[in-house]
Amino acid sequence: MQTFRAATKIVADMFRYSPAFRSGSTILVVLLILAALSVVSPYGPSDRQVVPMNLPPSPSYPFGTTALGQDVFWLTAFAIRNSLFVAGLAVVIGRSIGVLLGSFSGYTGGATDRILSSLADTFIVIPRLPLLMLIAFILKGTITLSGLAVLLGLLDWAWPSKRYRAQILSLREEEFTQTAIFAGMGSLKIIIREHLPFLIPFLLADAVSGFLYAIGMEVTLSVLGLSDLQTPTIGTMIYWSTYYQVLLTQKLWWLIAPVAAAVLLVVSLYHLSTSFSDYLDPRRRLKSLATSQGGAR
Repeated sequence: MQTFRAATKIVADMFRYSPAFRSGSTILVVLLILAALSVVSPYGPSDRQVVPMNLPPSPSYPFGTTALGQDVFWLTAFAIRNSLFVAGLAVVIGRSIGVLLGSFSGYTGGATDRILSSLADTFIVIPRLPLLMLIAFILKGTITLSGLAVLLGLLDWAWPSKRYRAQILSLREEEFTQTAIFAGMGSLKIIIREHLPFLIPFLLADAVSGFLYAIGMEVTLSVLGLSDLQTPTIGTMIYWSTYYQVLLTQKLWWLIAPVAAAVLLVVSLYHLSTSFSDYLDPRRRLKSLATSQGGAR
């Protein structure tokens, strides 16, 4: 509960004082609403030949239709939802591992710290995209969205864990940590109750960067035909639009929709990322607060 309150306060403060956070969160909310509309879609995500083919945007079909007889509007809604699902699950897995190992490594120190730090360094130097392409090629035709999310999460915990470790190394020397130790609190309880609230700003910033990484990897693998091509995502929409040569046939609305969704998603996450960076920089944060308060007067 304390951690949730800390995160809520940070988000509220940033929404109040950061224009970048407001613009990024607004765009993201619009995309989330579009993704949520997929729940009331009159068509299933894999349905084909349900509408006339190759129709340009119109009042009946705002984003047009595909060569497979699919409504691009509803297809885009499913695509955004599935891409966000992959990214969200990857972030949860990667950041959970990062927080657990980084905090435990920094707090315990000694041989455990050296082993876990060496493990993190090993994952950091691994080139992730070639490895992902190799694994996806080996598992081609069998990898699901959940499987892809797990794979992305398992390869994206090392850098965050180093940052969490650095924070815990300083927090364990604080007086409140020593007080908790003398009170008989266990190591895990100290990390969760005393240290985790201080990691919230870094965790939120890392979550945004994790979304960017996961979305980029999903689109890349899908465009290369190495993911689950039967499930609509932003990447698979781009793959099928190019497969049916929309550039040559001038049916660009099929390609524009996923590209626009990807651009808006990246822009929103970029704005959120920069706003978190400003929040974590004390000098920029004080300057932003002073500017906002001066404008309010």
